[in-house]
Amino acid sequence: MEPVVPFEPVLTEQIPSGAHWVAQVKWDGVRILTYYNGQTLRLFNRKLNERTVQYPELQPIHRYCSASSVILDGEIIAFAEGKPSFYEIMRRDGIRKLDNLEKAKREVPVTYMIFDILFYNGEWVIEQPLEERQALLHKIISPQPDIQLVENFSNGEHLFQAIQSQGMEGIVCKDLTSTYHPGGKDARWQKRKNYHDLIAAIGGFTLRSGIVNSVLMGLYDHKGRFWYIGHSGTGKLTQQNWRDLTATLQALVIKECPFVAKPERTNEALWVKPFLTVKIQFAEWTPHHTLRQPSIQAFLTVPSTTCIFSPL
Repeated sequence: MEPVVPFEPVLTEQIPSGAHWVAQVKWDGVRILTYYNGQTLRLFNRKLNERTVQYPELQPIHRYCSASSVILDGEIIAFAEGKPSFYEIMRRDGIRKLDNLEKAKREVPVTYMIFDILFYNGEWVIEQPLEERQALLHKIISPQPDIQLVENFSNGEHLFQAIQSQGMEGIVCKDLTSTYHPGGKDARWQKRKNYHDLIAAIGGFTLRSGIVNSVLMGLYDHKGRFWYIGHSGTGKLTQQNWRDLTATLQALVIKECPFVAKPERTNEALWVKPFLTVKIQFAEWTPHHTLRQPSIQAFLTVPSTTCIFSPL
């Protein structure tokens, strides 16, 4: 079996509704497709990188799946403080040395959240509607503590409110009549992410071909120390915005790094006096107090000294 690129949802701000729409929790984990040809089982992520070694718990497939051959689609997650943690699953997914595997299994147990099926007993089922594929999953999958079928919810708005209250990643809305298109990405699946935002000060930047391509951001603590919280090169900026930003930041360049601790891998960064402030949208704080998936939303005129850490 040759691995395929999984079908992906598109981002949306409007949660779809109607009789043929269902919503599912967007688990903050690693997208993994399971390939079982009747003899061997292999795991691949969305970028077609093999992950069979990292998750040996899934190898005895007949403890949870009755198919003689199958391709399953799902997400492998790990928990911290009762919620899915991207940081924790990255600890498992990043294992490269087999010597570390047993320790990682003990420290970071995982759960496979299965939500689709592409191939069953020698035949592709991707042309069947999602509703039929889900019925097939319920027929062949025996849930275990570490193997679960993702639940459907009829009201996406209510599910998203629950996700927000728990500080989780978001939801995915799916058309029950939709087929599965490997490598595809369209509005038959739509994801609504639960983002957070804050205002940060810029303390440095990097250039590409003479134009700013990333800014390094920071916040002050209650003692007035300026701490690095991440960098971003994406967001709601046009090419002209980047050119204007380049001229502004070059006028603020200083010799010394303004952050309390110099960020890693910033040898080519130029430092600036923390003056310019920016509104940032992000997914979550990491355990190292940096932002995950930060995206620039707008530049502001608020004083940089008001960019202060709130309790995490």
